Amino acid sequence: MADRGGDGGRTCSFLVVAYGIQGHLNPARSLARRLAGIAGVTATLSVQVFGHRRMFPSSSGDEAEITSDGLISYLPFSDGQDDGSWPTGSDQERVRRRRATVDSLSSVVRRLAAAGRPVSCVVCTLNVPAVVDLARAHGLPLAVYWIQPATALLAYYHYFHAHGEAIASHAADPAYVAALPGLPLPLRIRDLPSFIVEEGTGGGNELSRFIHQEFRRLFEQMDEDKTAMVLVNTFEALEATALEGIRPYMDGGVFAVGASTIPLPGAGQVDGRSDLFDQDEDTGYMPWLNAQPARSVVYVSFGSLLTYSARQAEEMLLGLRRLARPYLWVVRLEGRSPEVDRLLLEEAAARREGTVVTWCDQVRVLSHPSVACFVTHCGWNSTLEAVECGVPVVAAPSWSDQPLIAHLLEEQWGVGVRAERDADGVLTGGELARCVELVVGDGETAGANVSAWKKRAHEAVAAGGPSERSLRSFVNMVQELDEFASTNMS
Repeated sequence: MADRGGDGGRTCSFLVVAYGIQGHLNPARSLARRLAGIAGVTATLSVQVFGHRRMFPSSSGDEAEITSDGLISYLPFSDGQDDGSWPTGSDQERVRRRRATVDSLSSVVRRLAAAGRPVSCVVCTLNVPAVVDLARAHGLPLAVYWIQPATALLAYYHYFHAHGEAIASHAADPAYVAALPGLPLPLRIRDLPSFIVEEGTGGGNELSRFIHQEFRRLFEQMDEDKTAMVLVNTFEALEATALEGIRPYMDGGVFAVGASTIPLPGAGQVDGRSDLFDQDEDTGYMPWLNAQPARSVVYVSFGSLLTYSARQAEEMLLGLRRLARPYLWVVRLEGRSPEVDRLLLEEAAARREGTVVTWCDQVRVLSHPSVACFVTHCGWNSTLEAVECGVPVVAAPSWSDQPLIAHLLEEQWGVGVRAERDADGVLTGGELARCVELVVGDGETAGANVSAWKKRAHEAVAAGGPSERSLRSFVNMVQELDEFASTNMS
């Protein structure tokens, strides 16, 4: 039960729990800060100890430590390991770490209550389904923050409800069309999230199988808890059909509250992004961009998780040289092999037209007028940023929801070209060059589409726009649930 606010109204306190990796942290932190920007609302973000330490390097990272940025507070939780590893071991090990997560987060809930900010609602991103157990244990309303496309939410829902067997039986046929109700476009097997396809073919590694199991458990728990609300990091105009398709199956309500990671001037938003990697400012990539002609630079980034094999790095360089365009390429230090380092050193020594950085401010780069296109792994955050910045893409998906996002980019929104990887999963230099020339060369069509979607995205996240109204509707629902619980307890 929440405290009374100073104006006589009821305050609302949200605990947002996220997995401590870049792709989860940014949308979760942005959501928490947007919630806290609403009058009478407070928010706390909790990530695993390992993620908290990377966010606040000078902190101790102790579970008891509380940090604030002046708008939201931060309290880490322990998953029983605290080293950043995924709980992919034995069933016994997964149960142990799940119990440790619930116990640690229960301490967070109690600490917030003792500080006069009792939690009104728990929000969790994907891959932290232990939060469902936490909400049940404390009798708290639950909201799942779906940080993938609404189309992926709908696809997963149907896969786990009556359509899994049909998909599994055709998983080896990439051209087979999955007849899933409510989808905006027919989806072939090759367009479905990789965890769905790999389950049918028996492929995938231990991590993929673990994530598939966690998705299944999350949907089972949402089926049991009919009041669970779902926030989706998308906006109505972008995925109207998918949102309409999923809403009848989610009794607690579906709220399109994105895209949430880019604050727009005059929109009353605050920057919710947080980088877990140091930006490579020493390379002077922004002055370098300033010196390039308009719409000339090929920006390449495959996100925070994927690494490059020596062959993939070599093929990327071959393609970029073939294009003879200036390029900005992000290659993280983590997981980089000596062979890749050697290739990059040779490239730098050759004084070619490119710049390689270990990390950068992606929004600043995509917003720069010199950028012509974005070669992306199709992570959802990167995709939304490209749409909001009006940059056409070369889609090079690898796993998870990325094949589905590539399908949306190319076939539904018309803002990019999907690149095909070879039999070894490598994007060849020739294919990279072909796709870049296609997406940049077809400037009239791609330019018109990206401009139209950029305008819609800005309208969606503007102050008083559809996403803000949807977020406020969610808060109002939580306040009503809180008031109902308060009345019943009195």
